[in-house]
Amino acid sequence: MPMFSRRTFLQGSAALGGAFAFGAGVAARAVASPDPQILTAQFADVRISADGVTPKIMTYGLDDAPHGGMPPVLRMRKGEAYAARLVNRLDEPTTIHWHGLRIANAMDGVPEITQPYVYPGDTFDYVFTPPDAGTFWYHPHCNTLTQIGRGLAGVVVVENPEDPAFDAEIVLNLRDWRLGAGGKFIDPFKPRDAARGGTYGTVRTTNWQRQPTIEGPAGGLVRVRVAATDVTRIYTLALEGAAAKVIALDGNPVEGPFPLDRIDIGPGQRVDLAVRMPESEGQGAMLSNFRGSQPWTIATFRATGTSLKRDLRDIAPLPANPIAEADLSTAKRIPIDLTATAEHKATASICGSLGYTFWAINKVPWPGDTPDPIAPIEELKLGRSYVLQISNRTPHAHPIHLHGLSFRILTSNKRSFLPPPTDTILLLPDEQAEVALVADNPGDWVIHCHIIEHQKTGMTGYFKVV
Repeated sequence: MPMFSRRTFLQGSAALGGAFAFGAGVAARAVASPDPQILTAQFADVRISADGVTPKIMTYGLDDAPHGGMPPVLRMRKGEAYAARLVNRLDEPTTIHWHGLRIANAMDGVPEITQPYVYPGDTFDYVFTPPDAGTFWYHPHCNTLTQIGRGLAGVVVVENPEDPAFDAEIVLNLRDWRLGAGGKFIDPFKPRDAARGGTYGTVRTTNWQRQPTIEGPAGGLVRVRVAATDVTRIYTLALEGAAAKVIALDGNPVEGPFPLDRIDIGPGQRVDLAVRMPESEGQGAMLSNFRGSQPWTIATFRATGTSLKRDLRDIAPLPANPIAEADLSTAKRIPIDLTATAEHKATASICGSLGYTFWAINKVPWPGDTPDPIAPIEELKLGRSYVLQISNRTPHAHPIHLHGLSFRILTSNKRSFLPPPTDTILLLPDEQAEVALVADNPGDWVIHCHIIEHQKTGMTGYFKVV
């Protein structure tokens, strides 16, 4: 389809973009569009590392004013229309993908699949109604290794007025930076590492700070929303100095909150915790990453004021999101094999190519973000149930993210705990899992590894729901 007609269609569809996704369990309908939040993608010079200011970090700011910090936490309400206008002040095309939100396909932010590129100086209107409450995030789906790696990753909080009350909320955006001497950016990846587990950053941050201390009410119950927005790193989270329960994973409530011991989250995943703050003023609790040989502190929660004397047992389970359950008796089974592939040059792309292909889905490496016709993995019938039989045939972990749909993990040869419905599964080396979904949201929905080097070097595909 010519770019002009596709652009015209998508701009015209923005007025209807606030329609509920079919995944919300209701028929799509037009809703009044609210005034949009202006999100300006822009450059900034920011001190991230200790030895210098990093030039040309990429960030989002509200309105058109210069912004020199972390992208804002965007707040929405379940079942209420939301609008954002992306203004591109970068020197390259970009888009916004609303990670984990089951919204209309035209709002999904994938160039050449769901929308045109937003070129420098251009704008694009996103209008949608989030059907689910929880913790999500937003980021580009264009030149992703560079744009996410240089800062374009913000957290989305979709609120539900029926959620239990907390005494405070803390939002944590976890990410690395590839910085060298003087705080300057270095090469975003190494081909040798891209063909393995991915290239790690050199500076680790939480909310763009190194090991920040964040205050919370002594003896209070705090909702801590954690989003792993890094392009590579997998975290093993644990809390010392306070008690905590896991209340939601990847935006969806667990059926019964359970004590936090250690939990793994990969790029793209989220975890919500209920933390009972330390009892006395000045006491601290440390959230740390225990993956690897040298654990480090992600953030310290410092208690302030007189104890509120709250109890973790005060927190009831969060209300469930309206996600359809698959009918396993009629579900079609689809094999999905994650494999390495013969190295060759990737197709050049206006939206960025790493120049290599190392990975594949069902032995087909994604050729790049190009306008060339690309066949879907499978054509799914609207409303039907499916089971994806996913096999990780590699010695590396892969956080596999599916756009626009949610799925439930049914079985796995590597895990005993099966989480609530999710949009991302962290597949361990040699893991074989079955996940079930209802194809209740029409459109072309991308599925890919969220280790961005793997995504950009072949481990990407899409389903067509019609």
